Amino acid sequence: MGAFRLGGGAAALCLAMGLAGTPSHAQIVIGQTAGITGPVASSVNETIAGTKLLIDAVNAQGGVHGEPVEVVRLDDGFDPKRAGENGRALIEDHKAVALFMTRGTPHTQAIIPHLDRHGVPLIGPSTGAMVLHKPLQRHVFNVRATYQREAEKAVHHLSTVGMTRIAVVHVTDSFGADALEGARKGFAAARIEPAAVVAADRDKPDYAAIVPQLVQAQAQAVVWIGSGTAVVEGVKALRKAGSAAQVVTLSNNASSGFIQALGDASRGVIVTQVFPNERSMATPMVKEAMGLARGKELSPAMLEGYASAKVLIEALRRAGPKPTRARILAALEGMRDYDLGGLEVSYSPQDHSGIDYADLSIISEGRFKR
Repeated sequence: MGAFRLGGGAAALCLAMGLAGTPSHAQIVIGQTAGITGPVASSVNETIAGTKLLIDAVNAQGGVHGEPVEVVRLDDGFDPKRAGENGRALIEDHKAVALFMTRGTPHTQAIIPHLDRHGVPLIGPSTGAMVLHKPLQRHVFNVRATYQREAEKAVHHLSTVGMTRIAVVHVTDSFGADALEGARKGFAAARIEPAAVVAADRDKPDYAAIVPQLVQAQAQAVVWIGSGTAVVEGVKALRKAGSAAQVVTLSNNASSGFIQALGDASRGVIVTQVFPNERSMATPMVKEAMGLARGKELSPAMLEGYASAKVLIEALRRAGPKPTRARILAALEGMRDYDLGGLEVSYSPQDHSGIDYADLSIISEGRFKR
């Protein structure tokens, strides 16, 4: 890999990690399976771009303890079955010492048996599923808030601005059921009932059946829980039907590609966020990532990838030279109040939740604004 010079704070960051100046032939193999193609490809590839900002910078400075970090990525096309098989292959065939940034709730669940069988930690799954938090998953270390927290915050926000007719559309999988539970907590706290709760097939949502239910319910707002492609097509169908209902979706759709896919229908759509404003120079982690991006604008998805990469690199640093699966696991469980740069991550043997930050943004002029 060609070397490049890190600017000020980023160079100091790498030196603080105990990185050697000369790469060795040994490599630290990290595995990732995600929907690099398919309905979540846009946001997945943005998270990958965010991880590469840090990992490429670290490798350019010699790696961690003199060993370069190699991320082996396998495309699962957002298919849970393929994700499970990829997880097995990464662990058994590629000998990955850790897995990293899986995407999707059922997809990550399909990998957990392989993690447990081989004692492999998974860092930063790009899903806020409660099932990955409680009960404790021994080998899963989250680096973002739960979907339940996001959905609850969305309903809370809508209710506080005076909306009482709030509908929910949810995908029919474990992700949808999980986020719906959070929305129900929001309704209970606001002491209102949902105007409608509509299920949408994960693979083939029937907008001709979904949208009329929302219109008939006279929904003032819709919390739409689904993949980027499904929500994009749903919003367009809703607007075509003449509904001006406020649409809120979750952070799995917090990507520039989501905005582009929505086109003219993007204006005013609210997206929950699980990291600070990606343009906030007052947040050290954001400033650091901006420096490595060299003028390229960050997206929320890129920032999620960057944050997860910081946890990965710190765990490898703490695990010492030639890290094993067991040493990485121990390093993670011993991580207390680790400062990502304005946001702290903490784990223990009893709690692998990491962060509980949640916020809202609105799409305006082709960008997320807060």
